[in-house]
Amino acid sequence: MAIAGFTLIKKEKNIEYTLCIYAILTSFTIMLISALNLFKAYVSNTFMLGMGILLAITIFYIFTMVMVSKFVKGKVVDKKLLPFAFPLILSVLTGNVFAFLLGLIIISKLRQKDEEISIEWIDVLRRLFRNYMAVLGMFIVILLISLSICSNLTFDYSIAIDNNYETILKSPSLEFPFGTDNYGRCVFTRIVFGARISLVVGTIATVVPVIIGGILGAISGYYGKKLDNVIMRLLDILYAVPGILLAIAIVAAFGANTINLILALSIGSVPAYARTVRATVMSISNNEFVEAAKACGAKDFTIILKHIIPNSLAPIIIRATLGIGGAVLSTSSLSYLGLGVEPHIPEWGNILKIGSNYLETNPYLAIFPGLAIILIVLSFNYFGDGLRDALDPKLK
Repeated sequence: MAIAGFTLIKKEKNIEYTLCIYAILTSFTIMLISALNLFKAYVSNTFMLGMGILLAITIFYIFTMVMVSKFVKGKVVDKKLLPFAFPLILSVLTGNVFAFLLGLIIISKLRQKDEEISIEWIDVLRRLFRNYMAVLGMFIVILLISLSICSNLTFDYSIAIDNNYETILKSPSLEFPFGTDNYGRCVFTRIVFGARISLVVGTIATVVPVIIGGILGAISGYYGKKLDNVIMRLLDILYAVPGILLAIAIVAAFGANTINLILALSIGSVPAYARTVRATVMSISNNEFVEAAKACGAKDFTIILKHIIPNSLAPIIIRATLGIGGAVLSTSSLSYLGLGVEPHIPEWGNILKIGSNYLETNPYLAIFPGLAIILIVLSFNYFGDGLRDALDPKLK
């Protein structure tokens, strides 16, 4: 309703104004979620500081939206918006990626002297925002990222980990929105802090195989012949082992902790990313710009790094976005089996494992963490699908 209301206010809806809307909604939603702590017996010592910062940021975003609606006409951005760009970029420290993108757009358009030349990544962003399901997925992902960061100030971590035998198995209420578990810990607070673990593990477990698989795939696709055969056959052996089985074996051998979990999830994903990069590099390596670079005497390392890899990023970005959701699901699955994050750490799989013992008496203990896992995986999938369509040159 808020998005529809803001959209109706302005007839000419540009990407800058749209990003302002989502930046405001993200910040305001974080404030509403954090405000639920007021019903608890006590709040974090930094609660008022965190809420004050969030309120100031939200007011700044609203003022920025007014200025954007006034000084952005089509592709033209007035220089008066330049002072707003740097605070918007710095606000990424709160996890609000919408504000960060807005700041980058303002700076990019002001640096672009020729107004008739389109900026490619801004055009991709415009196409992405035409897909409402993709934007919804993006909004939920950024909301959870921002909540994970801002919860350091507005949530008390002790409520999520300390036992409180006076509040054992409380039903959902204003004080405990998702109830309490068998140790009296607030499930709502545990899910908030669990988002941080799931997102961090899922992101790192995706970035590591992207880097390793990208390097192996680029070398294999560029040089081909014997080197390609050796690399790909070794990766085929690794690819033949089911990813979840390999992860269980690694965690069982080296112990259940966060680092081993990231390592286990990363190794199994390397072949998939290597195959994607290899296929893209093989189609690009014979193009004219690569031949021109060779004719100019550029070294192979320079050609791969500066010419081939930048032109191979689109399929990797799409696969990585979809892969994060799968990594989050694998993280929760292994934690549920007792082979992931340590049991005392609030993580969605750990929370769901406790709740599964109370499905008949206190089903909310399993329903809410289960819904959180479903929500984040669906969000990444919708966002990845929308990003794939936005990066597809055939759909421009």
